[in-house]
Amino acid sequence: MQGTVLLAGAAIVSKLLGTLQKIPLQNMAGDGAFGIYNAVYPLYILILFLATAGFPITVSKFVSERAAVGDFQGAKRIVKISSLLLFGSGLVFFLLLYFGADKLAAWIGISQTERAIRSVSFALLLTPVMAVLRGYFQGYQNMKPTAVSQVLEQLVRVITMVALLLYFVSFEYSLDWIAAGATFGAVTGAAAGLAVMLFYWRRGALERKKERATLEKAAVGTIQGVSTWRLVKQITAYAIPICLGTIAVPILTLVDTFTMPRLLAVSPFSEAEAMRQFGLYNRGLPLVQLVAMIVSAMSVALVPAIAEAKAKGQTALIRSRTELSVRLTWMVGLAASFGLAFAAVPINIMLYKTDEASWAMAIIAFTALFSALNTVSGSVLQGIGAVRTPALSLLLAIVLKALGNVLLMPRWGIEGAALSAVIAFAAAAGLTLVQAARCTGARFALRQYAAGPTLAVGLMGGCLAALQLGAKAVPAWLLPPERWAYSAIALLCVAGGAACYVVVLLRSGSISREDLRLFPQLDRKVTPILTKYKLLPKARE
Repeated sequence: MQGTVLLAGAAIVSKLLGTLQKIPLQNMAGDGAFGIYNAVYPLYILILFLATAGFPITVSKFVSERAAVGDFQGAKRIVKISSLLLFGSGLVFFLLLYFGADKLAAWIGISQTERAIRSVSFALLLTPVMAVLRGYFQGYQNMKPTAVSQVLEQLVRVITMVALLLYFVSFEYSLDWIAAGATFGAVTGAAAGLAVMLFYWRRGALERKKERATLEKAAVGTIQGVSTWRLVKQITAYAIPICLGTIAVPILTLVDTFTMPRLLAVSPFSEAEAMRQFGLYNRGLPLVQLVAMIVSAMSVALVPAIAEAKAKGQTALIRSRTELSVRLTWMVGLAASFGLAFAAVPINIMLYKTDEASWAMAIIAFTALFSALNTVSGSVLQGIGAVRTPALSLLLAIVLKALGNVLLMPRWGIEGAALSAVIAFAAAAGLTLVQAARCTGARFALRQYAAGPTLAVGLMGGCLAALQLGAKAVPAWLLPPERWAYSAIALLCVAGGAACYVVVLLRSGSISREDLRLFPQLDRKVTPILTKYKLLPKARE
């Protein structure tokens, strides 16, 4: 859980930086450039996932198994083999992306995306090795290198994008150049993230500490006699299904990239207006992806923890970790989804100046809950070695998303696309949750998942509605300019809604004293205050 908190904090910081990156792009360059960027970047993310996605988790699993028996040289061997494999795959995908940019732009249906595709392709030469090194440290359950590299990677990416955005806009470059400048931030960000991981790898403080502690112990079951080719096959066989199970978000976003502009162009919209509509649809995605990144932090810490428990035959520990992870994900995702839906209008105006596409933002907010549940339950299955179900859930989600776009967009436009995303993620999450419960024996109590959180969400919604209605009752001459006024309303909604939600969870017993004891430092600071104000029920006997 400490690793989860560290990575979640890094995810929040890096995603906030990512959101701040997209806001000036939309504000300064308009929804057209924003649409081009959001058509290209998911393509890059998908290819990046295809080149690397399964390997950080795979490396963390194999390294944690090697460390459990004291085979530290075997762990380093896993890293070296994986690095060579991923550098080769990254080089292949770079060549395909760079030289096939014109073909990909034609398939998307927007010729202006070609330059941005070539710009972002160079990142594929850097990110694979960085991904392997992150997996290595995660295998030792040391999340600090990953957290630091994530934040620095995003910070450099934002600085690069904003600097190029200011340059291209000031000299009135075309939209395709502006979008290419925005995507090039991924290259400089990857270089910074890789530099951080190489620094930690070279220092190797954690590994040396563990080696000294076990210097007098003979490693059991080393892999020194295992051939490199056999290890390559083992790593690849485990990584490929994980890759398929973890690319749900980017591949579903890519379904939108290849279907939405074409479906919008069939309507009375011109190509430029179709890209603007696509940009409007993508306004809510950075906020939804923030929740996904926080949950991904939990999943990164969860896979080696589950794998370690399985290796030691601790079935009760696997079950308890599964139940805790899913319950935390449910409570966070539920609050995030309903909170964003209730406050869609003020948040939209605060970030993007207008309230256009607020209904689409409110609908797509619920993908936060289902994508988070899908990610965590899939990670549980990956930790115990059941990697087929996450891949099958992805296939189901792809089919439902594509069919939903085709059937719903002609009637409801971008709101139909948002609804199809919710349906796709809900189906995928349901499939993986059922399988995770079956494989681990986990049980999800009705009170903890339905009664308390539902009451909390209902009261939170009432609180948000009252705040917004109260703001509208204030005379216009007392309010600041519209965007500032709505920004204040949005921030009040976030703070007030979160406070209301947490209080109800505490009073209803959905968050108990036993839960707080899992975090000793937090428990010592928070429990006396909660007890004083009678917000925490007595511990269950």
